[in-house]
Amino acid sequence: MTQRFDDARILMYSHDTFGLGHLRRCRTIAHSLVEDFRGLQVLIISGATIAGAFDYRARVDFVKTPSVIKLRNGEYTSMERHIDLNETLRMRQAIIRRTAETFQPDIFIVDKEPLGLRGEIEDTLSYLKARGTTLVLGLREVMDAPDLLEAEWRKNDVMRKIGLFYDMIWTYGPPDFYDPLVGLDVPPTIRARMKFVGFLQRRLSHAELPGHRPEGDYILVTTGGGGDGADLIHDVIHAYQQDPTLKHKALIVLGPYMPARKRQKLIAKSAGIPFIKMIEFDSHMEELIAGARAVVAMGGYNTYCEILSFDKPALIVPRIRPRQEQLIRARRAAELGLVQMLLPEEAEDALRFAAELKALPSRPRPSQSAPDLRLEGLVHISEIVGDWLEQRSVRHLALVEGRS
Repeated sequence: MTQRFDDARILMYSHDTFGLGHLRRCRTIAHSLVEDFRGLQVLIISGATIAGAFDYRARVDFVKTPSVIKLRNGEYTSMERHIDLNETLRMRQAIIRRTAETFQPDIFIVDKEPLGLRGEIEDTLSYLKARGTTLVLGLREVMDAPDLLEAEWRKNDVMRKIGLFYDMIWTYGPPDFYDPLVGLDVPPTIRARMKFVGFLQRRLSHAELPGHRPEGDYILVTTGGGGDGADLIHDVIHAYQQDPTLKHKALIVLGPYMPARKRQKLIAKSAGIPFIKMIEFDSHMEELIAGARAVVAMGGYNTYCEILSFDKPALIVPRIRPRQEQLIRARRAAELGLVQMLLPEEAEDALRFAAELKALPSRPRPSQSAPDLRLEGLVHISEIVGDWLEQRSVRHLALVEGRS
């Protein structure tokens, strides 16, 4: 569907305080759009500390803001501990506004946080709205438990401001999977702007295969960014220790945000198990998931899309605090037969976990449970952007003809 639209610019915002999910989702969308529209430029604003560790296609670039991390209790702190959080937020806000002024985007896509981290993009939204930029809010198919999301949004007057600023709301999932705003009082004017685009399909990049990908069959164990993934990795290792009949090769990806002390403990704990190989990070997770027999994960949005895209049997052990997003997604997917699920306390039972791990490669793939499942999010986003660009061309032509 490659078309040519010259000088169209899309700015994306990814707050990135805990993990890699927001940046990876933005990057996936950006790469798909520049592939479909050769005249398009995409700039991603990201707070991810390792934004530069990923490769970016031509006409996709990123601007790094100072990093803020989310603690397990839900509070925030500056990545650089000697800098005050409020000072960091002021720097981030200034960088975001200046980037918008300089880049002058036609479309601004905001990932998940309607007003940004602590309201840091509200000023930029007002500026871009005034100059006619089309403002898009992109929501995961699952945000959080309705009562928690409603309380958070009510406190910051978020629903009213969504109605004030945003022209479109894209939900990155199909309508029959989950509604991110279920249980909230959503005005009809906002509902009318929502489009369920579908899950975002992943493809192989055809880059050189990661050198640490094991030969033969293996189970991939991933915790995403890894900031809160140590418990799952510990339970996997413990299952191998307690059940000598568990002999599947396992490649464990710890994640770049796992605290160093926990990482060292887990490496030491797994040292005597010949079936386990452990690495810290890989920027081409798609290749590792595509090559695996099965996947064990906490079930963040991107990993879930990759499990579906590459049709892998999966065992999900979701995070349940401070957000319930992974738990809600895992329960719904298990209900549909797409994945197996264990609660964290169930995974602590080493023999039960070992039995699940042994059975996992023989479990049904998602396509066997849901043969009609389609991942069409990227296709639908390109259709929406294509329609917008076409309308812009028509408006521009009408303006030119009106002047002549």
